[in-house]
Amino acid sequence: MKRSRLLRMDNMGIVVESLDKTISFFSELGLHLEGRSIVEGEWAGKVTGLGAQKVEIAMMVTPDGHSRLELSKFIDPEIISDHRNAPVNALGYLRAMFTVEDIDDVINRLVANHGAMLVGEVVQYENAYRLCYLRGVEGLLIGLAQPL
Repeated sequence: MKRSRLLRMDNMGIVVESLDKTISFFSELGLHLEGRSIVEGEWAGKVTGLGAQKVEIAMMVTPDGHSRLELSKFIDPEIISDHRNAPVNALGYLRAMFTVEDIDDVINRLVANHGAMLVGEVVQYENAYRLCYLRGVEGLLIGLAQPL
């Protein structure tokens, strides 16, 4: 029996309170808004296991067109828990890592324009990368990597 192969990772989902602020933050980082719409109805709830639901989503795409973030604002049902301030060693999905040309420029723009904060400090990993974690809009944790 032939085994089906994985084609690609399509997107990573992040639930947020404010789509506008989060779109602005990820736009500053360099992602582009691909589309925004309301997803609702029983069919959507069958996928998520939440029953009838109404969610506003925004799809953000990286400049190379290969990776996407699906930002979701749940209208119904209401949010039941909040993991945004969990430390980096908590279980579950916690961050997305982005490769950037100039880590200092990106940090400065995200701090100045969106109130982002460094989690620790910018470090150098061998002769390969400069790396850091930032808390961005809504406390979301993102990683930045600058190839050397």
